[in-house]
Amino acid sequence: MQVVGIIPARYGSARFPGKPLALIAGKPLIQWVYEAARQVPELMDVYVATDDARIAACIQTVGGKTVLTGSHHPSGSDRLAEAARILGLVPVDIVVNIQGDQIVFPVPLISALVASLQADPDAAMATAVRRFRDPVLAADPNAVKAVFDQRGFALYFSRAAIPHYRNQEGEPSYYKHIGIYVYRQAFLQRFVELPPGTWEAAEKLEQLRALEFGYKIKVVETRAETLEVDTPEEARQAEAYLGGQGLVASGQ
Repeated sequence: MQVVGIIPARYGSARFPGKPLALIAGKPLIQWVYEAARQVPELMDVYVATDDARIAACIQTVGGKTVLTGSHHPSGSDRLAEAARILGLVPVDIVVNIQGDQIVFPVPLISALVASLQADPDAAMATAVRRFRDPVLAADPNAVKAVFDQRGFALYFSRAAIPHYRNQEGEPSYYKHIGIYVYRQAFLQRFVELPPGTWEAAEKLEQLRALEFGYKIKVVETRAETLEVDTPEEARQAEAYLGGQGLVASGQ
């Protein structure tokens, strides 16, 4: 069984065109993500899956591996699934989907997600959450919230503040979804063949498709911070953060 990391990346973005190649603290965003993924000990290989020659050249320049995919994909999951097929992964392999804008993520979290999927045959995929109490973040539709059962399986993901605390004494707490996914290859190929579900269409959250069709998603909690870049302003914030951590263009 192989465990392979794949980073889907596209050049076009409504809010931030050319985002993967945006320079942050001296090097392109996609290079930061790729180099972080290479630090995960469970990953036997890491690839950037893209339809753009500029992104591929960026990764190849630093000795990285790429997979050239089609330009027709409606989502990162579809690009991920095509890349997994091109690489010849077999049904029992595990595919780790690392978002191309996830410039900071805890390496041990990827390890924990892989381990959770390997340990539980009932799970088709795994993802992560972080607990928080900020009511402003809870009300933000861009911050996806999750609820899960006592075995750690997801019940629902929503842009709304879930759960709704009625007559709650004390300070409510919520769980923010972190967009890192680990799939069994057999399920990944099945997933992209499923039609969009009712709740997915309502919330515009792909992971709801898995739940609506009866597949189980294992949820792993982390306390570590993550950092995503969706806009030029967030790129400036990420640069300030990395500078504060003493990181330089070499990634050291």
